[in-house]
Amino acid sequence: MIITISGTPGSGKSTVAQILVKKLGLERLYIGGILRALAKHKGMTIEELTKYAKSHPEIDQEVDEKTRDEARKLAQQGQDVLVEGRVQFFFLPESVKIFMKVDPEEAGKRIWKDLQDKEKSGARNEEVVTSVKKVQQKIVRREAEDAQRYKKLYNIDHRDESQYNLVIDTTAITASEAADKIMKFLKQRKK
Repeated sequence: MIITISGTPGSGKSTVAQILVKKLGLERLYIGGILRALAKHKGMTIEELTKYAKSHPEIDQEVDEKTRDEARKLAQQGQDVLVEGRVQFFFLPESVKIFMKVDPEEAGKRIWKDLQDKEKSGARNEEVVTSVKKVQQKIVRREAEDAQRYKKLYNIDHRDESQYNLVIDTTAITASEAADKIMKFLKQRKK
Protein backbone atom coordinates (compact mmCIF):
# COMPACT_ATOMS: atom_id res chain seq x y z
CA MET A 1 0.00 0.00 0.00
CA ILE A 2 1.14 3.51 -0.83
CA ILE A 3 -0.40 6.49 0.97
CA THR A 4 0.22 10.03 -0.22
CA ILE A 5 -0.39 13.04 2.01
CA SER A 6 -0.72 16.49 0.52
CA GLY A 7 -2.10 19.66 1.98
CA THR A 8 -1.69 23.20 3.08
CA PRO A 9 1.21 24.54 5.16
CA GLY A 10 0.63 24.17 8.90
CA SER A 11 -2.08 21.53 8.53
CA GLY A 12 0.00 18.99 10.46
CA LYS A 13 1.04 16.78 7.56
CA SER A 14 4.46 15.96 9.02
CA THR A 15 3.20 15.38 12.55
CA VAL A 16 0.40 13.12 11.33
CA ALA A 17 2.80 11.30 9.02
CA GLN A 18 5.11 10.59 11.95
CA ILE A 19 2.19 9.22 13.99
CA LEU A 20 1.06 6.98 11.12
CA VAL A 21 4.60 5.71 10.51
CA LYS A 22 4.92 4.75 14.16
CA LYS A 23 1.47 3.15 14.52
CA LEU A 24 1.30 1.40 11.14
CA GLY A 25 4.97 0.55 10.53
CA LEU A 26 5.13 2.52 7.29
CA GLU A 27 8.24 3.64 5.46
CA ARG A 28 8.14 7.46 5.12
CA LEU A 29 9.35 9.47 2.16
CA TYR A 30 9.23 13.22 2.87
CA ILE A 31 9.55 15.66 -0.03
CA GLY A 32 9.73 18.69 2.27
CA GLY A 33 12.73 17.20 4.06
CA ILE A 34 14.44 16.40 0.78
CA LEU A 35 13.89 19.95 -0.50
CA ARG A 36 14.96 21.54 2.79
CA ALA A 37 18.16 19.48 2.77
CA LEU A 38 18.80 20.47 -0.85
CA ALA A 39 18.23 24.15 0.01
CA LYS A 40 20.62 23.92 2.95
CA HIS A 41 23.21 22.20 0.73
CA LYS A 42 22.91 25.08 -1.76
CA GLY A 43 23.15 27.66 1.05
CA MET A 44 19.53 28.76 0.57
CA THR A 45 16.37 28.95 2.63
CA ILE A 46 13.41 26.88 1.43
CA GLU A 47 11.84 30.09 0.07
CA GLU A 48 14.99 30.90 -1.93
CA LEU A 49 15.05 27.37 -3.35
CA THR A 50 11.38 27.69 -4.31
CA LYS A 51 12.13 30.93 -6.19
CA TYR A 52 15.16 29.28 -7.83
CA ALA A 53 13.06 26.28 -8.87
CA LYS A 54 10.74 28.58 -10.84
CA SER A 55 13.48 29.00 -13.43
CA HIS A 56 14.96 25.52 -12.84
CA PRO A 57 11.97 23.13 -13.05
CA GLU A 58 14.30 20.16 -13.23
CA ILE A 59 14.74 20.44 -9.44
CA ASP A 60 11.08 19.69 -8.71
CA GLN A 61 10.83 17.09 -11.45
CA GLU A 62 13.90 15.18 -10.33
CA VAL A 63 12.84 15.11 -6.67
CA ASP A 64 9.25 14.14 -7.54
CA GLU A 65 10.25 11.40 -9.98
CA LYS A 66 12.91 9.90 -7.69
CA THR A 67 10.47 9.86 -4.79
CA ARG A 68 7.80 8.19 -6.95
CA ASP A 69 10.27 5.54 -8.08
CA GLU A 70 11.47 4.89 -4.53
CA ALA A 71 7.88 4.56 -3.24
CA ARG A 72 7.03 2.03 -5.94
CA LYS A 73 10.23 0.09 -5.32
CA LEU A 74 9.49 -0.16 -1.59
CA ALA A 75 5.88 -1.18 -2.28
CA GLN A 76 7.04 -3.90 -4.70
CA GLN A 77 9.28 -5.20 -1.93
CA GLY A 78 6.21 -5.55 0.30
CA GLN A 79 6.71 -2.40 2.38
CA ASP A 80 3.76 -0.10 3.02
CA VAL A 81 4.82 3.46 2.23
CA LEU A 82 3.69 6.94 3.20
CA VAL A 83 4.80 9.69 0.84
CA GLU A 84 4.43 13.23 2.12
CA GLY A 85 4.52 15.81 -0.64
CA ARG A 86 2.21 18.27 -2.33
CA VAL A 87 2.04 16.59 -5.75
CA GLN A 88 2.85 12.97 -5.05
CA PHE A 89 -0.84 12.05 -5.42
CA PHE A 90 -0.34 12.91 -9.10
CA PHE A 91 2.85 10.87 -9.47
CA LEU A 92 1.37 7.90 -7.61
CA PRO A 93 -2.22 7.62 -8.89
CA GLU A 94 -2.47 4.13 -7.39
CA SER A 95 -1.98 5.57 -3.89
CA VAL A 96 -4.54 6.30 -1.20
CA LYS A 97 -4.63 10.07 -1.58
CA ILE A 98 -5.10 12.20 1.54
CA PHE A 99 -5.37 15.99 1.68
CA MET A 100 -5.00 17.92 4.93
CA LYS A 101 -6.07 21.53 5.21
CA VAL A 102 -6.18 24.18 7.92
CA ASP A 103 -7.40 27.73 8.24
CA PRO A 104 -4.49 30.08 7.36
CA GLU A 105 -4.83 31.91 10.67
CA GLU A 106 -4.41 28.66 12.63
CA ALA A 107 -1.61 27.57 10.28
CA GLY A 108 0.27 30.78 11.05
CA LYS A 109 -0.04 30.19 14.78
CA ARG A 110 1.24 26.61 14.47
CA ILE A 111 4.19 27.49 12.27
CA TRP A 112 5.04 30.52 14.44
CA LYS A 113 5.10 28.23 17.48
CA ASP A 114 7.47 25.84 15.66
CA LEU A 115 9.70 28.73 14.66
CA GLN A 116 10.04 29.74 18.32
CA ASP A 117 11.49 26.30 19.05
CA LYS A 118 15.16 26.61 17.95
CA GLU A 119 15.48 22.90 17.08
CA LYS A 120 12.32 22.83 14.96
CA SER A 121 13.11 26.23 13.49
CA GLY A 122 16.47 25.01 12.20
CA ALA A 123 14.88 21.95 10.64
CA ARG A 124 12.34 24.11 8.79
CA ASN A 125 15.14 26.20 7.17
CA GLU A 126 12.82 29.12 6.51
CA GLU A 127 13.44 32.83 6.20
CA VAL A 128 13.20 34.79 9.43
CA VAL A 129 9.79 36.23 10.25
CA THR A 130 8.94 38.55 13.11
CA SER A 131 5.26 37.90 13.87
CA VAL A 132 2.37 35.48 13.49
CA LYS A 133 0.80 37.89 10.98
CA LYS A 134 3.96 37.77 8.81
CA VAL A 135 3.89 33.94 8.95
CA GLN A 136 0.25 33.96 7.84
CA GLN A 137 1.06 36.28 4.94
CA LYS A 138 4.00 34.09 3.96
CA ILE A 139 1.78 30.99 3.98
CA VAL A 140 -0.76 32.56 1.64
CA ARG A 141 2.00 33.78 -0.69
CA ARG A 142 3.82 30.43 -0.68
CA GLU A 143 0.63 28.46 -1.31
CA ALA A 144 -0.19 30.65 -4.34
CA GLU A 145 3.37 30.42 -5.69
CA ASP A 146 3.46 26.64 -5.25
CA ALA A 147 0.09 26.25 -6.99
CA GLN A 148 1.32 28.36 -9.90
CA ARG A 149 4.53 26.30 -10.14
CA TYR A 150 2.69 22.95 -10.14
CA LYS A 151 0.19 24.22 -12.71
CA LYS A 152 3.07 25.19 -15.01
CA LEU A 153 5.08 22.01 -14.37
CA TYR A 154 2.37 19.35 -14.25
CA ASN A 155 -0.86 21.11 -15.22
CA ILE A 156 -2.46 20.27 -11.87
CA ASP A 157 -3.87 22.18 -8.91
CA HIS A 158 -2.91 20.28 -5.76
CA ARG A 159 -5.60 22.23 -3.87
CA ASP A 160 -8.46 20.65 -5.86
CA GLU A 161 -9.95 18.43 -3.18
CA SER A 162 -11.85 16.26 -5.69
CA GLN A 163 -8.54 14.50 -6.51
CA TYR A 164 -8.25 12.95 -3.05
CA ASN A 165 -9.79 9.92 -1.37
CA LEU A 166 -9.93 11.65 2.02
CA VAL A 167 -9.90 15.34 2.97
CA ILE A 168 -9.35 16.34 6.60
CA ASP A 169 -9.69 19.85 8.01
CA THR A 170 -7.33 19.97 11.00
CA THR A 171 -8.20 23.51 12.12
CA ALA A 172 -10.06 22.33 15.22
CA ILE A 173 -8.56 18.87 15.79
CA THR A 174 -5.23 17.55 17.05
CA ALA A 175 -2.70 15.63 15.00
CA SER A 176 -3.62 12.47 16.92
CA GLU A 177 -7.29 12.93 16.04
CA ALA A 178 -6.38 13.45 12.37
CA ALA A 179 -4.21 10.32 12.40
CA ASP A 180 -7.09 8.36 13.98
CA LYS A 181 -9.43 9.51 11.17
CA ILE A 182 -6.92 8.37 8.58
CA MET A 183 -6.41 4.98 10.24
CA LYS A 184 -10.18 4.46 10.46
CA PHE A 185 -10.50 5.38 6.76
CA LEU A 186 -7.69 2.97 5.78
CA LYS A 187 -9.27 0.18 7.80
CA GLN A 188 -12.62 0.72 6.06
CA ARG A 189 -10.94 0.71 2.65
CA LYS A 190 -9.36 -2.68 3.33
CA LYS A 191 -12.80 -4.27 3.88
